[in-house]
Amino acid sequence: MNKLKRISFFVIAALLFEAKVTMAQDTIYSDAGLNYTLSDVIVRNNFDYKTVLQKIKEDSSFYKAFKTLRTIGYTSYNHIEMKDKNGAMQASLDSKTRQNHEGACRTMDVLEERVTGNLRKSDGTYNYMTPSLYASLFFTNGKICNETNIVSGKVRQIKGSGIEKAKEQLKTLFFNPGKKIKGIPFIGDKLDLYDENAHKLYDYRLDYVTYHDQQVYIFEITPKEDLGYFSKNDIVVDKMTTWFNPRTLEVLGRNYSLSYKAGVYDFDVAMEVEMTYYKGQLVPKILRYNGNWDVAFKKREIGLFTATLLDFNSGK
Repeated sequence: MNKLKRISFFVIAALLFEAKVTMAQDTIYSDAGLNYTLSDVIVRNNFDYKTVLQKIKEDSSFYKAFKTLRTIGYTSYNHIEMKDKNGAMQASLDSKTRQNHEGACRTMDVLEERVTGNLRKSDGTYNYMTPSLYASLFFTNGKICNETNIVSGKVRQIKGSGIEKAKEQLKTLFFNPGKKIKGIPFIGDKLDLYDENAHKLYDYRLDYVTYHDQQVYIFEITPKEDLGYFSKNDIVVDKMTTWFNPRTLEVLGRNYSLSYKAGVYDFDVAMEVEMTYYKGQLVPKILRYNGNWDVAFKKREIGLFTATLLDFNSGK
């Protein structure tokens, strides 16, 4: 390579490197003192990121999608595992169920089922919180009528006591990650990811990417890297990634991990949820959960479950 060619090569390489760095630059957007990082794609294409960020904070589509399951029929493949502290299997469930929706009511048929270990008590109830939670999400006991998928103006409330209250607390964590939750001691306020205190703890980034062969918004929340010891104790959300439909801003998928240790309980849970559409309505199609948690006066639970939903129908 002669001298001129060598110079040309290094000039072109330098320009390409500079262009790559420039394209990768992020922009900080401040709104009422709260900072968000915008990718170059968002800024360069003049996306209406102010509206997008506001809609993300107000999102109810995730919760609504699960409520919609109460108003349609579907088939579910169910897998649950309960393990001891050494990872050995204690109990499990593998089943295929069919939810029927007729008129204003839903019922369920168990098409296939295999149970191992001490999953259930003699009366049919569960020995563990994890399958009890799963059942409240995807199983129908008897005949239940007059349910809707309306979420507008509704605020999830934690009621009851004992195992029922704990179950509602877990469901609230699932459906409302990032929002303040009353009734959970020590961490209720720390779950609010959109207030001024949270912005001192977390980084927020909006980008535009390919997700399952379609272009979508992706919004990521991660703890800041330079937090001090005491600030780290306020972290509950280890990471949350959400993919949004760019037209409707509905949640198409969400992965998140939560963990916290307090005097009376601790938990470390991870969730992955993928959504699909049935007749224009958003519904979950795959949900994966892996959790390890302990509540005072209760035995530690280590379990996982997977729900695979398909064959959605409007019922009769």
